[in-house]
Amino acid sequence: MKTRLGQCATLWLFRTIVICLLAFAPSIAAAAPYAAFVVDARTGKVLHASNADTRLHPASLTKMMTLYITFEAIKKGEITLDTMVRISKNAAAEPPSKLGLRPGQRIKLRYLIRAAAVKSANDAATAIGEAVSGSETAFVNRMNRTAKALGMTRTTFKNANGLTRSGHLSTARDMTTLGRHLFYDYPDYYNLFSRKTADAGVRDVRNTNRRLLSNYPGADGIKTGYTRAAGFNLVASARRGNERIIATVFGGRSGSSRNARVAELLDLGFARAPSSAPVRKPALPTYNQKPGAKGKTLRMVLAVKKSPRPEPRPGKSAPAPSQDLLLAIEDSVKKAVAEVANTEMASAEAPSPAQNATAPKAISTTPPPRPADLILASAPPDESLDTDPPETRVVTRMSTSGGRYWGINVGRYTTRNQAERVLLKTALTEMTTLEGALRKVSNQPRGWEANFVGMTKEMSDLACRRLEARGVSCTTLGPG
Repeated sequence: MKTRLGQCATLWLFRTIVICLLAFAPSIAAAAPYAAFVVDARTGKVLHASNADTRLHPASLTKMMTLYITFEAIKKGEITLDTMVRISKNAAAEPPSKLGLRPGQRIKLRYLIRAAAVKSANDAATAIGEAVSGSETAFVNRMNRTAKALGMTRTTFKNANGLTRSGHLSTARDMTTLGRHLFYDYPDYYNLFSRKTADAGVRDVRNTNRRLLSNYPGADGIKTGYTRAAGFNLVASARRGNERIIATVFGGRSGSSRNARVAELLDLGFARAPSSAPVRKPALPTYNQKPGAKGKTLRMVLAVKKSPRPEPRPGKSAPAPSQDLLLAIEDSVKKAVAEVANTEMASAEAPSPAQNATAPKAISTTPPPRPADLILASAPPDESLDTDPPETRVVTRMSTSGGRYWGINVGRYTTRNQAERVLLKTALTEMTTLEGALRKVSNQPRGWEANFVGMTKEMSDLACRRLEARGVSCTTLGPG
């Protein structure tokens, strides 16, 4: 009896182990190998590569392309940051990481962008794709066209958020290329990737890359990614002085080990990159026509080469001219020819101007002088002719500035670059309040001052109140 019970227990344990192995086998088989790629962002020169062209699961690195196309659509006027996006059931049903959007909910595009860039929210990424292109399928087609235009030759996208799907693959080299384009093609939006927290409309979100941003000097982005099939991925950018390095890792075993490896790669990049190098920005994408499509040639007709004779008016044809009419026309022509001949003979026998002493004088084209007693219509009445002329008035042009002589100051900094970054960050944070204001960096004896100018008094007061509510120091600047 005991032996039989022992055999049953052994069989049950064996079956349990087999079932567990079968359950985890797909994940183990799909585990991504390691890949890495490092470039000098200024020139695009490769500083390190390992399995750089192996097609792997990119995970949420996909959202870099989603955001790139969104910035492109905003630039082209296809959509705005304040466009209200309606959340579909498809977007709301995406698995975590997510913002927690509900079907039918309406939210501004700017908040979806922050959620996708900072929190890596899958529902926000899908909603962005549907808002830009009308459907996620159409947006994915645009993602693949853009990838091809950027030179990402080994990348294929299947969705807007990076969740694992068959055929949704990229490489370390291609994702580094995309990160470099994000930095140079849309610098006004790049600061999104360095925010440790952000207001996503429904709630504040924390950056999935905040540990590297906090611990590695000079790190300012770009994007993390994780799925079971992909492992822990990261495209990171860091700056030291004039140098900027972009490093990409695929297939990390954990978030901490991935960050440690990326830090090593960034150090390697800074060690190998020259201290000074010319900045060669990547070319903007050029979108080709669909395969097989023939181009159209537009021809412009600038001059008439031939004037065709108009067709006769429909109806009965005109009657033939009579014989008497033809004879009369012939006589008239003969008389006209004779008169012309006589005129030419008379002209040949006429004396020259030098011989003709009675030739008329040339007619003068100078108009006669104005009469002295002429009274102009604009002159004053007769009784006031002896008075002094009225005082001359100088009319100046009315100001069109609308009272925009005010501004605000958001701090003084040791370098111009620091002041410009603060201005850009503030402008993106308070885009509505600071609309129409101009960013200006002023070099003063005690440092570089970051100012917004060209504002009305009401605008400057409101902007300062809003900034101070966020903990940003702000001072109003009056005219002059």
